[in-house]
Amino acid sequence: MSEVKQEIDFEKRSKLYEFVRGISIGLFHTVMPVKYHNRERLDREAPYVLISNHLHALDPVVLAMGVRKEQVVFLGKKELGKNPRVRRILTSVKCILVDRHNTDMTAMRNCMKAIRAKKILIIFPEGTRHHEGQMQEIESGASLIAMRCGAPIIPVYIERKLAFFKRTHVWVGEEIPSSDLIARGINAETCEEMNERFRATFRKLVEEGEKFHAKK
Repeated sequence: MSEVKQEIDFEKRSKLYEFVRGISIGLFHTVMPVKYHNRERLDREAPYVLISNHLHALDPVVLAMGVRKEQVVFLGKKELGKNPRVRRILTSVKCILVDRHNTDMTAMRNCMKAIRAKKILIIFPEGTRHHEGQMQEIESGASLIAMRCGAPIIPVYIERKLAFFKRTHVWVGEEIPSSDLIARGINAETCEEMNERFRATFRKLVEEGEKFHAKK
């Protein structure tokens, strides 16, 4: 088992986060326009877990822009923190570094700590970026973390990879039920059932996007 040792202060709001978010407001309204659908579903009280497909390095910023009330906390692969300076930057903006291929108890504890601090935790179940909007292979730890947190799970579908002067549509789905699975116990079987709910939810959001564009 390989764990990433990381201490994060979830109570203190990051100035760097606010700076990046401020720049992004202009960016996503001009040269890289982003349109949110059902954004009001993200205005609920924290804590909650937000899951999304992953297409672009700026996806965490896209999701952070969709959340207007709170600073988000997101998971990133431990490889991003190999450089000590980059690692300090990621820690300062509340990025939890995680070993995607092993049971990382330090990352799990940080996720639980963030939820107890009433934060919004972003998880990319695919674990890495893909070129298509459809949810690809899901990392086994995604559903485990989501259910361990015991908070509402909200899906977000990013339609396309961000591009200059092309509008990217982002759909926010309804809460994915999990209490029945948690009540049965969090194990390999219930985690796989949770993963299938992730897949079904994203298929529905993809269809919603296709219908939206068909009407135009």
